[in-house]
This record gives sequence, C-alpha cells and structure tokens, in this order.
Amino acid sequence: MPTDSQFIFDSIRQGSVALVEDEFVIDRLVKYVGNGRIRWHVEFRGHRVEFTTGQLKTQPTFRRKMLEHAGVLPPQRVGTTYRRWALDLRKNAVELPWRDRPVDPDFAIDRLVSLGGERWIVECQGKAIKFTTTKLRRQTSFRKRMLAKAKVLPPQLEPAAYRKWMDWLIQNATEAAPEAGDALMTEKSWLDDLPELAGW
Repeated sequence: MPTDSQFIFDSIRQGSVALVEDEFVIDRLVKYVGNGRIRWHVEFRGHRVEFTTGQLKTQPTFRRKMLEHAGVLPPQRVGTTYRRWALDLRKNAVELPWRDRPVDPDFAIDRLVSLGGERWIVECQGKAIKFTTTKLRRQTSFRKRMLAKAKVLPPQLEPAAYRKWMDWLIQNATEAAPEAGDALMTEKSWLDDLPELAGW
C-alpha cells in the first residue's frame, strides 16, 4: 500500500493536475450534522468530496482524497498555514442536517437475509439492519431506517422501480442458518445480476 506522498507523486507523474495557491479555490464546504456524527463535503468545480473531520485536518489525506475524487492536487502548505486554512474553512462552512445530504450514488447492499416469519436482515457496509416485510417494501421506511442504522442514504427510486428491485432482492434472499449440506453449495454472486435501476 503506497503512502500518501508516494500516491501523490505517482499521480503527478501520470499527468494529474497540480494546482498552485491562487488556482485552488473551493466553491464551498458543507457540514452535515446529525445521527451522532459529522461529515464535510468539499465542493470543487462540480465535484463533491466527502471528508471526516480528521481527514480534513490532515493535509496529506486531504490532498490525496481531492486528487482521487476531483482529479486535482491542492497546493502544499506549510503545517501551520494548512491548519489555519482548514480552520477558517470549517468556520465558514454551510451547516445542513444529515438527512439533507446528497444520496450515496454508489449505494449497494451486500445481501438480504431471510430470518423467516416476515423478518429480514439487510447487510450493508459491515452493518446488519433488521426489517419486517412491511418496512422493507415501503421505500420511505427502507431509506429512513438505512439512514438511521447504517448511516447511508439510498437513492430515491420511482415506486415501480423500487418494487421491482425489492421483489428481486426478496426472491434471491439468503436463508439464515443454512444446513451443513447447503453451505457447501456453489455460491452464486447475485450482486452481479442486480438490475441496473436508477444507476444502482
């Protein structure tokens, strides 16, 4: 795994754009607050890059993430200069509630597990979120619960598209606690067949 410095150096050699002080002016910083945590979105030339507070305070991480997601390398600032710049940036951030933040464009669940008796578990980003069939089939309840429990906000789908997607998930759900013989069956990667609905 390359260090931040190696990553930045290699990316510059491959032709990424390195900016100087007067070229790097971000459009705005948005502070999303709620659900017990804070996320910062740096908006720059049509790109939106998400940071934790710690990532925003650390210059190598800030530069690396901007390079990865926006394709530009911010100028290198002296330690104290960067800390002062990042502090001023955070002081002037636009503050919005967590629920108003943009949806997660790459949202995908790992799998849906049936517990039997109208009970389900959605596994997403290492978290297991419990649902009843009713809450799973109602898009508003699904999005609200995913945001509250997994801190991710699924995109809004057209009602018909959501029903089709959810029916497909339920049809291909994994049964909880399979028998020993079933565990040896060849696993099918059902995520590969996931219908491409609304960019999912």
